[in-house]
Amino acid sequence: MFGRLGAPEIILILVVVVLLFGAKRLPDMARSFGQSLRILKSETKAMQKDDTDESPTVHATAAHQLASESRHTAPEATEANASHRR
Repeated sequence: MFGRLGAPEIILILVVVVLLFGAKRLPDMARSFGQSLRILKSETKAMQKDDTDESPTVHATAAHQLASESRHTAPEATEANASHRR
C-alpha cells in the first residue's frame, strides 16, 4: 500500500503538512520531536542498565529485608488498630 510512494506523493504530503502546521512552526516541532527522541533513548538505556546491574541476590536481599520489616511492624500496627477500635 505504502510501498509505491514516489516523488510526487511525498511532495504532496509535505505541502499538506506545511499548510496544516505553517512554515514557522515546523522547525520548532522538529526540534521538540528530536529532544523527545533523545530523552526516550536515554531513559531506555538507563532502564536497560538498571536491569543488567541488578542481580538475583539483590532481589533476594530486598525481599528478606521487607519480610523482616513487616515482622517488626506488624505487632505495633495491630496494637494501634486495637486501641483505635476501643
